[in-house]
Amino acid sequence: MADYRTPGMGATAGVRTAEIDEGLRAHMNKVYGLMSMAMVVTAVLAYAIGTSPVALETIFTNTPLLYAIMFGPLALVLVLNFSFARLSVGALNGIFWAYAALTGASLSVIFQMFNLGEIFVALGITSVAFLGLSLVGYTTKKDLGPIGSFLIMGAWGLIALSLASWIFGFSFSGMTFFINIAALVIFAGLTAYYTQSIKNEYLQARTYGGPEAEMYLEKAAIVGALSLYISFIAMFRSILFLLSGRE
Repeated sequence: MADYRTPGMGATAGVRTAEIDEGLRAHMNKVYGLMSMAMVVTAVLAYAIGTSPVALETIFTNTPLLYAIMFGPLALVLVLNFSFARLSVGALNGIFWAYAALTGASLSVIFQMFNLGEIFVALGITSVAFLGLSLVGYTTKKDLGPIGSFLIMGAWGLIALSLASWIFGFSFSGMTFFINIAALVIFAGLTAYYTQSIKNEYLQARTYGGPEAEMYLEKAAIVGALSLYISFIAMFRSILFLLSGRE
């Protein structure tokens, strides 16, 4: 854990550092707690829809609803990225839970494409990988900022490639395999990067303190949870398709 003490600060600095450490643990627990609850919501919705022929038919034969499920998460992320400072905590919570619900609906098809054994194996592998990568991001002394910026550009590039493929109908041999491998590598790296960013944002906000810092951290916890959630879901999807060997 970072040591903020400087010569001459003595016991007061030690108390301050202990307070920061305790606050950081609480902040990280809040982030992981929100992410975990979102995962539960997503899993419940995905299973409920994916095992209901009526629900599946309603979604995939209703073009406006299908488009909302396909493009809604992307729209929510764009709103969050460009309007974070203006959005209230309530609005951010709304975006967070709407994203989890839409993702649950989009993931419902996996219950038609894969058996439960394949899904649970992929989920287990993803969970272990996520925990390890997040631990790396939390403990490493190396600044992951430059790597994170590069990976974020890579993620947007994959989104653009997927959209172009869907709109214009082009593809190349092994395209699905390439996209899944690239997504797995990108979001594995982003898991570590986001974890470090969440930690650093907390430490920086605590350095300044005050009501504005408290409000910022309240909002940052939601955004941090969503960032890690997106990475987990992307890794899970890629691992599931790679394990199954399906195009």
